[in-house]
Amino acid sequence: MTVVAICQHGGEFVTNPDGTLSYSGGDAHAIEVSREMSVDDLHAEINNIFGIDSTDLPLKYFLPNNRRTLISISCDRDLQRMVDFTANAASAEVFILNKPDRAKSTVAHSGTSIAATKRKKVSTPGFRANKNTRLGEAQPNNAIQSAMDVNANNARQKKPSSSDNLDASRALSIDFGTDMISPAGGSSLIPDMQQQKFSSAAERIMAGIFDDGSMTPLMVDAEGTPEHMQQLPGATGLFDDAITGVGQEFDNVKDFRDQLCKYAIGKGFVYRFVKNETTRATVRCVHQGCPWRLHASESSRSKKFVIKKMNDVHTCGGGLGEGQRRATRQWLTGIIKDKLHENPLVKPKDIARDIYEDYGLALTYSQVWRGREVAQKELYHAIKETYSQLPWFCERILETNPGSVAILSPLVDSKFRRFFVAFHASLHGFEHGCRPLIFLDKIPLKTTNEFRLLAAAGVDGDDATFPVAFAIVEQENYDSWVWFLLQLKYAVTTSRTLTFVSDRQKGLDLAVPQVFGDSHHAYCLHHLMEEFKAELNKGPYTSQVRDSILDDFTRAAQAISIEDFNASIDSIRNISPEAADWVMSSKPENWSDAIFRGARFDHFSSNIVDGFNNWIPAKKEGSIVQLVDAIRVKLTEVMEVRRENSKSWEDGTLTPFMEAKLQKEAARSKKLNVLCSSDTVFEVRGNTIFVVNIGTWECTCRRWQLSGLPCTHAVAVFNRVGRPVYEFCSRYFRVECYRLTYAESINPIPDMEQIDFSAGSGSYPPPARRPAGRPRRKRFNPNKVPTVVRLCSRCKMQGHNKATCEAIL
Repeated sequence: MTVVAICQHGGEFVTNPDGTLSYSGGDAHAIEVSREMSVDDLHAEINNIFGIDSTDLPLKYFLPNNRRTLISISCDRDLQRMVDFTANAASAEVFILNKPDRAKSTVAHSGTSIAATKRKKVSTPGFRANKNTRLGEAQPNNAIQSAMDVNANNARQKKPSSSDNLDASRALSIDFGTDMISPAGGSSLIPDMQQQKFSSAAERIMAGIFDDGSMTPLMVDAEGTPEHMQQLPGATGLFDDAITGVGQEFDNVKDFRDQLCKYAIGKGFVYRFVKNETTRATVRCVHQGCPWRLHASESSRSKKFVIKKMNDVHTCGGGLGEGQRRATRQWLTGIIKDKLHENPLVKPKDIARDIYEDYGLALTYSQVWRGREVAQKELYHAIKETYSQLPWFCERILETNPGSVAILSPLVDSKFRRFFVAFHASLHGFEHGCRPLIFLDKIPLKTTNEFRLLAAAGVDGDDATFPVAFAIVEQENYDSWVWFLLQLKYAVTTSRTLTFVSDRQKGLDLAVPQVFGDSHHAYCLHHLMEEFKAELNKGPYTSQVRDSILDDFTRAAQAISIEDFNASIDSIRNISPEAADWVMSSKPENWSDAIFRGARFDHFSSNIVDGFNNWIPAKKEGSIVQLVDAIRVKLTEVMEVRRENSKSWEDGTLTPFMEAKLQKEAARSKKLNVLCSSDTVFEVRGNTIFVVNIGTWECTCRRWQLSGLPCTHAVAVFNRVGRPVYEFCSRYFRVECYRLTYAESINPIPDMEQIDFSAGSGSYPPPARRPAGRPRRKRFNPNKVPTVVRLCSRCKMQGHNKATCEAIL
């Protein structure tokens, strides 16, 4: 198979009004490309025809009917895909870009490969600060210092490197609010920047170092830096996975903004919000004509913030680390808090030097000083809660609710204490009334990103969510999930074989089998479907073809036999072998009914936990104690309401939801014919023939075994032999079992109302700022008895003056 590649070089991309890209100018030559040709051979052909060295130049092409997204050709497999995707078109446009591909090794002036060696950090020399600047250096917080004496002794002491040449050509523009501001006399950490001279405007690059003064930007000479220093130290590749593409979910819009900031810093470009609301956000690159654009909005189903559209193509130099960088105050505060954890005595100038070395961001002294002030205040409240309120709250839970499990872990990296809670009423209800089915998920919070809330929940007999346990952790990752599951295993003492349902993300696919080795782990079909859609969107498929593949994928998940599963996979393979390979590599033994050996009772998604975020008021999310107590209050209300509702249900029957499902099966069973083979085995005839064994509770359609509720064929048999159908339903669906689920109550914690979460603590005083002006020389003595007695000029009495005198003269 061959295609004609129309190779173009020397032109530039132009964005059309409809958002598509067109290539203007340059030279074009035709090259015949086959599936057997390698990328090196293609580069050799390009070099011979164009007379250039294209080894380090990126190659791009468009998919058929899609001129919005450029696809890279970086290996032989990419070249084969291009031939396959454009086979029907007979020709393909290949563009040789002018900018070198930074993903490949480039040779520095010293003869060593930058890609093969670790880039040397470039530090900034010290700077002179005036007296006001020295006065601005706040003394370290007593709370932080007393809580972290151990860390202060082992603090990391960085020494400045010996390089005098700084890459000042690409400085950061930092946003300390909604508007950008520029420096007015603030000390920059890049020396002599303002004394650079420029021969023309084309030699300038704007360096947006902003402060609280004038709007005049600083200009930096792009040629004043040696060639081997043009690569900015730090962030390139550091946050590349912060934004992954369409379908990525975030807890809230604040989490989305934080990850977007990290992504822009790592990629080296500046963005601007077209829309910036709590329910939707649209972002574009600040450079005119650059097609990079992203749109995200809140999902009405899961209440998470989801990326809906994204054009990840930059024509401005961004995305390869070649553009400017802009950070936000929230991002800077988070970085400084980490450094204060490591060393509470760290100085602003040391923080600024480390940030430049690690992330390539050049900040002024005043910017770092203000960021450190905010970080110290936030750190104080976190330390006060970690060392004072959380231990007290943990003890009160165990005292007021005997049999509960409340575990406060040791410090994690001297920063955070994980908190696990499982109330006795929840543990009792799960053991005696719920199916051995647990859903694992992270509950998205609306206003805070300081910690993560993990949850484990079951389902009661009426198919409603039943919370089992919660945990507050620092991040959602493999370590935090393993810790949570270990506490859950300690709390849930059951002899039943458990089945877990999760999205398998953030290390869950490894954590569950490691902690619960004898359990079953089912993957959430919704998340798997979203990932599959994202993969299909990368290929040259029409919407009808994608829908057909997704339908086959759904049939494969719900297949009742290996034959049905294989038939669905073969149907996908006939359309796209790559899509079928992806499905088979996603471990179908964890999501297909035909292969999965656990019991998930017709639950294919872990999104059952998403409703918990409505239980927590936004104003309670700032405090761990208030957040967990809000869950306790809501859980108490839900259990009480469900307990009262179940009192009116009849004994010996099913719960209302399960009764409705059973009646639907009974309505369809009237048209079936039943033949008796033995006392327990029956043949049921309809469009097809099924065999029902009422002795082992099995049907060859497998719906009875999978759901725990008799299928249509089993109901037809019970009607034929006159047996009550309720005797063959799972005990978890009965009213008696439902009442056992909510038999216990959660007791209140009476002392919660007496805590003032906004007040300070004697052991941890709040950070104090030095008052403005010169200190008073004469101090006031509060114990001194006043010698001057002041009288009212109207009535000559003490205690008031003429204005407030009420005496009748």
